[in-house]
Amino acid sequence: MITLPDPASTEMLGVRLGGQIRRGDAVALFGDLGAGKTTLSRGILHGLGFSGEVASPTFPIVLAYDPPDVRLPLWHVDLYRIEDPQELEELALDEAKRDGALVLEWPERLGSALWPDALRLHLSIAGEGVRALTATVPPAWEGRWPPP
Repeated sequence: MITLPDPASTEMLGVRLGGQIRRGDAVALFGDLGAGKTTLSRGILHGLGFSGEVASPTFPIVLAYDPPDVRLPLWHVDLYRIEDPQELEELALDEAKRDGALVLEWPERLGSALWPDALRLHLSIAGEGVRALTATVPPAWEGRWPPP
């Protein structure tokens, strides 16, 4: 378990993680509302070289980032509003993962379709501003988690 004492430390972990992401990667962010998923996502995007504001994709569901704004294509996906499995097929997440990388908020909506090689990060509230992060690390991420 990693203790993240404030939002800045959550974002900084994301920056370091963004430096480790490769084409074909998926990072699945689990946690309740307010657990820090979007803060961690913001850091990941900054670690990939994005210098702008990072919005939550809750309403558009997918926000795509492409070079030269980032070093590799990345989709930031929020599945919170997905209710029908048919909607998941329409998103073409497999193709996006093949062509770049994915950061997924609310990945539990994928059920058994969540890729076995996805890095699974579980964020929880551990106090005022404090977050606890636990990771399930597949072989594809060995040597890259935790990020330096």
